[in-house]
Amino acid sequence: MDIMTIIRRPAAASVISLIGVLLFYVIFGGVDLGQLFGAASWINYAARIGIVALPVALLMVSGEIDISIGAMIPAGAMTTAIIAGHYELPMIFAILGALSIGALVGLFNGILAVRTTVPTLIITLGTLVAMQGIVLAGSKLLTGGASVPLTAPTWAKSIFGDFIWGGSHQVVIIWWLILTAIFWFIMHRSKYGNWIFAIGGDKVSARNAGIPVDRLTILMFIGTATGASFVGMCHAILFNSAQVSGGMNDIFNIIVSVVVGGVLLTGGFGSIVGVFVGTLTFAIVIKGIDFTSIDRNWANLIIGVMLLIAVGMSESFRKKAMSAPLKKKKG
Repeated sequence: MDIMTIIRRPAAASVISLIGVLLFYVIFGGVDLGQLFGAASWINYAARIGIVALPVALLMVSGEIDISIGAMIPAGAMTTAIIAGHYELPMIFAILGALSIGALVGLFNGILAVRTTVPTLIITLGTLVAMQGIVLAGSKLLTGGASVPLTAPTWAKSIFGDFIWGGSHQVVIIWWLILTAIFWFIMHRSKYGNWIFAIGGDKVSARNAGIPVDRLTILMFIGTATGASFVGMCHAILFNSAQVSGGMNDIFNIIVSVVVGGVLLTGGFGSIVGVFVGTLTFAIVIKGIDFTSIDRNWANLIIGVMLLIAVGMSESFRKKAMSAPLKKKKG
């Protein structure tokens, strides 16, 4: 396999970006890689945003975007806490409630996306603001506060919100790995992945080729909203509480992770491996600063510059991949 074949892969830029981030922290920040890799803070964070980044990546490859995920994380958490904590109903109802609200919001976004000509950025921006209001007003109305405690049963803790390996790593890491494998199969080994790439390349041609564009688009919107509410649910179960603003700031972190992973905002290009590595890169950029000797006053500047470089590198590699001539096979 030659260098051009490697560069053509969507994950190439994200891998080089990750190596570059690590080298920067080692050379200029004096990071001990053993200590960094053994820490749970960045991998827990990567898993949390990574679970949502997977369905977002599929949607972005198809040429659409969903920013309502920023409201669905706290919506999933608050739904879980209100049902199981405030009303003290069985946890299974809280889990189903959290996933259902995600599916309903995703269905709403998807129907608007396929039935109107309004850009999905605007549609999901409206949903984001609306859901923020619903979560806050609903919490105040039902519980009288913006924070709701709950006591999760042992089985729910073990599956969705516990610490593993006898330390501070969260069980959501396992969910992230499992879901990454599932989404990799969907994207790169099934007809649905081919359909998604086709939709991102040319929606009209995809529809003319018999691909169920509208149905698949709606399903992808359901996936992004449900993924976000699932993460919120896990967070509430882990910490036995939920806040109306918890996880809301992750919206752009998730999208940046997907872009660093090599997915184009315009659609038609990307890979699940790239998104996985891009999420790791972003988490190390954000959390790795705590393991350096760098003055924290420079943290935001360094993070911003490193992310711009990573995104720029991803775009550069994509252009090389698209313009590089393929080798003809002999015989």
